Amino acid sequence: MLKVFSFKPADIVKQLNLLRPIYSKSTNYGHFGRINDADLTWEQTNKAEALKKAAK
Repeated sequence: MLKVFSFKPADIVKQLNLLRPIYSKSTNYGHFGRINDADLTWEQTNKAEALKKAAK
C-alpha cells in the first residue's frame, strides 16, 4: 500500500483534492442522490490496478 499511496499530510490533501470548495454543497442536502454532480465524486477507483499489482 505504501507503494501506491503516500500518507504524508500534504500528499493526502493533494491525492484527495481536499482544497476544493465542494463541501458546502453536501452540508445542507448531503451527497446522496446527486449522481450527476461532478464535484461530489466520493468514490474513485483510479488506484485499483496499482493496488492489485502491489498486493502480488
